[in-house]
Amino acid sequence: MTTRILYSLCGADESRPFSPHCWKVVLALKHKGLDFIEKPTPFTQIPELENGFSKTVPILRDGNELIRDSFDIALYLEEHYPNRPTLFGGEGGKALSRFVERFSQSIIHPAITGIAVADIHDMLDETDRTYFRTTREKMLGRSLEDLRAGREAAVAGFATKLEPMRQMLGYQDFIGGDGPLFADYILFGALQWMRITTGGNVLAADDPVAAWFERCLDLYEGVGRSVTAA
Repeated sequence: MTTRILYSLCGADESRPFSPHCWKVVLALKHKGLDFIEKPTPFTQIPELENGFSKTVPILRDGNELIRDSFDIALYLEEHYPNRPTLFGGEGGKALSRFVERFSQSIIHPAITGIAVADIHDMLDETDRTYFRTTREKMLGRSLEDLRAGREAAVAGFATKLEPMRQMLGYQDFIGGDGPLFADYILFGALQWMRITTGGNVLAADDPVAAWFERCLDLYEGVGRSVTAA
């Protein structure tokens, strides 16, 4: 029997994994109906995993195979488990998912960072807090305190960034159509990241995107709800 291990990201509380990229893989594995063990890992311990295989998570061990990067993991799962439900629905779905990934990474992730980065810092243990503050302040060019002070404005501007998604949901329940595909899990991962780290109550209750996110939280016996909101 193959033992699958998903190495994911946590703060001081390993029961609250929060990485958006790892959540994509959690739902991808559930979509394929594949059993796995999740091992949440703090930032500064990731380089020690699997003999230094990757500086970042997710990392998936599937028997003797090691795969890094959420999209590469999804491609691996699609190729190696073709008789299980498809994550892409064909080559067009892979191309669509690349677009959604770039939209999420370039538009949604920076907006969530402005909302959540100080809260993420507070979730970490002392060793990781030092690492996180140093690397994020250098990356963002601002102190965590400045970012926290701008959080209200970041929240106010967030919903408009999802307008393309909102309009699309007028036609279908998921990015994948009638049911979810990996493209849905990409954007779900981002909003789940915000939900777990900040509470994430930034969308109106009647927002179609909020309804879509609730549908995603309910998938696979509610695995998304297994970690509560902040």
